[in-house]
Amino acid sequence: MTAADIIKDIKARKLKPIYLLHGDESYYIDLISDCLEENVLSDAEKGFNQTVLYGKDTEMMTVLNAAKRYPMMSDYQLVLVKEAQELKIDKAPEQFQAYCENPLKSTILVLGHKYGKFDKRKKVYKVLEKNGLVFESASIYDNKVPAWIDDFIKSRGHHINPKASALLAEYLGNDLSKVANELDKLMLNVAKGQEIGTKEVQDNIGISKEYNVFELQNALARKDVFKANQIINYFEANPKANPFVLIIGNLSGWFTKILKYHYVTDKSQAARELGVNPYFLKDYELAARNYSLGKTFEVVSLLREYDLKSKGVDSTGNTEPGDLLKELIFKIVH
Repeated sequence: MTAADIIKDIKARKLKPIYLLHGDESYYIDLISDCLEENVLSDAEKGFNQTVLYGKDTEMMTVLNAAKRYPMMSDYQLVLVKEAQELKIDKAPEQFQAYCENPLKSTILVLGHKYGKFDKRKKVYKVLEKNGLVFESASIYDNKVPAWIDDFIKSRGHHINPKASALLAEYLGNDLSKVANELDKLMLNVAKGQEIGTKEVQDNIGISKEYNVFELQNALARKDVFKANQIINYFEANPKANPFVLIIGNLSGWFTKILKYHYVTDKSQAARELGVNPYFLKDYELAARNYSLGKTFEVVSLLREYDLKSKGVDSTGNTEPGDLLKELIFKIVH
């Protein structure tokens, strides 16, 4: 089941006695947990029937004792265990498994296991799957973030320009909790029905209008040496906002896609093959014209070389990020 399916069932009061929410991406774990907190009990019922525990401060037996209580003047009681990855389940494995094999139907026990997967080798995992609901919240791939942003924005009654969603994805990365928080703030400042473009993103998120990795890619695609140097000089002056490792990672991903573009025989399928929005295909076409297959291979190799140099590996000269970036960009465009 997807997170949307689970939330739909919760709102329809199709509830499970145990929810194990685990995985690397915390956003959906919080989303489902919050939905349960908002929908299982009324405000009047919460005083007697809602218990919130934190794994790092809680023993397994405390959780089980809470789960075994019966609700007062309510059909259900809700026991939310946050940071369940810190819970010492191994201190009471038999008791925990015994409860999971026969959970109280009047208790909704929610285990929010963040920043990693629950150990599927444990015997109790199969029991949780059988008698409750197990949801794994996996990290989203970087190239899927722009589409995720589009869907999130549309679900709130707004519309976003593809270039703006790509800029946000480049700047914010794939931490969906962080992305969602920034999008919520952005939408507060944009009227519904108004398209969110790069100007709105730059004005409200704090991204430089002219000097960002997205604009550096555009300058390199055109082999605009002057503009590329303006941008990297800005990066050098603002290293905290533009860390070398982030720049090198973005450029590596971008040139790898240019390399793939060279090998796509049916260019009408290029957007799908590269995993990019068709809106940006013209940028890859331009870059592929300006960087031959051989040169693109050379650039990918340079990016790996300078990534190692920034970490002090095989470096015989200056390892200052600003100097390395200037050397790298010079070699890319010449």
